[in-house]
Amino acid sequence: QVQLVESGGGLVQPGGSLRLSCAASGFTFSSYWMYWVRQAPGKEREFVGSIHSSGGATAYADSVKGRFTISRDNAVNTVYLQMNSLKPEDTAVYYCAADRFMSYSHSNYNYWGQGTQVTVSS
Repeated sequence: QVQLVESGGGLVQPGGSLRLSCAASGFTFSSYWMYWVRQAPGKEREFVGSIHSSGGATAYADSVKGRFTISRDNAVNTVYLQMNSLKPEDTAVYYCAADRFMSYSHSNYNYWGQGTQVTVSS
């Protein structure tokens, strides 16, 4: 049974940092691209970033480039999203997802977590 379980969300002040984790099980984690996708209230889901199965390549949405960093540890089947210099517009539910192939279109992703809430507010 495939599971993706996100953790690390919460309330943070503007300019602060959070680190999200996503623990994977039930599939060959080291063979999959991993993604972070977010959905703000009243908006569609949007691509945040991706990381190659080996960890050797990453990509980011322009809105988070330079502030967010994706990493993974294939030894413990976990992907991370380090979020720095957070802004109120980063407030959203953050999901991790997995797929065998690279795509900026989140509708293609095969496996999804349940999401974790990130709220940036003073």
